[in-house]
Amino acid sequence: MKLIYQLFAMLLIFSLGACEKIENKNYLMDGTRPVLTGSSTAVRLQAGEENNVAIRFSWTNPNYKFTTGISSHDVKYKLEIDTLGANFNSSKKYQAIFTNDLSKTYTVGELNNILGNTMRLQLDPRRSYTFQARITSSLGVGTDAVPLQSDIITFTASPFPPPPKVEVPANGTLWATGDAFASSWQNPLPAPFSTTQQFTRISTTKYELTVNMPSGGNYKLIQTQGDWGSQYHMLPGGTWAGGELEKRDADPGFPGPPSPGNYKITVDFQLGIFSVVKL
Repeated sequence: MKLIYQLFAMLLIFSLGACEKIENKNYLMDGTRPVLTGSSTAVRLQAGEENNVAIRFSWTNPNYKFTTGISSHDVKYKLEIDTLGANFNSSKKYQAIFTNDLSKTYTVGELNNILGNTMRLQLDPRRSYTFQARITSSLGVGTDAVPLQSDIITFTASPFPPPPKVEVPANGTLWATGDAFASSWQNPLPAPFSTTQQFTRISTTKYELTVNMPSGGNYKLIQTQGDWGSQYHMLPGGTWAGGELEKRDADPGFPGPPSPGNYKITVDFQLGIFSVVKL
């Protein structure tokens, strides 16, 4: 009988210990929405001042609190910038992720490049835009647990054309060659393809070509006849209808369209993109 009492006592102690562990679980109690501020509401963007500070965003720590006290977990912050009226739903919005930082400073060159190239704003003629910004905090680096969002702040800026995202053809000339055209893979291109497959320079950073394409195949863009080393190729993720490009002697090329016809190919080196439209 004494042994039974001893076993019962041990079981009771174990049960009380287990209950105590359950009661001491670490629960999230609350947090405070971060407060976002900007160092300027009218940002000055001028060519020649690229190294100057354009704007500094600062935000407060949300101070996530658990039953055991203030959290020591990493806090992730997502900064978003979009044009007024887009409500942060634009496909061209900018966002950046920071871990534990409570501020970010952008130079004139950095911000101007974001607004002009990353957000792909039309900068010709130069005009003033109103932008919105907000910060969202969350717990953890790889998750978005317990998100807390700041109020929205606004600022104005007049971006100027930044350096092109992709280097423009050195001599202002551009051709397409490959088996997506009647020429097939020839470089240099003989007549008449040296003319029918040469792009027209629309501006310092934009080129267009209207050409018949038989369907299928691939092609590349060359800026110098007989030279593959300074060519342009499509970046992964693009399709026959459009995508991004870079200057590099590498695969893949650009895929031809799925059906024959006349097409207009537009290459925008300012934004580093191309598009193909059937006429």
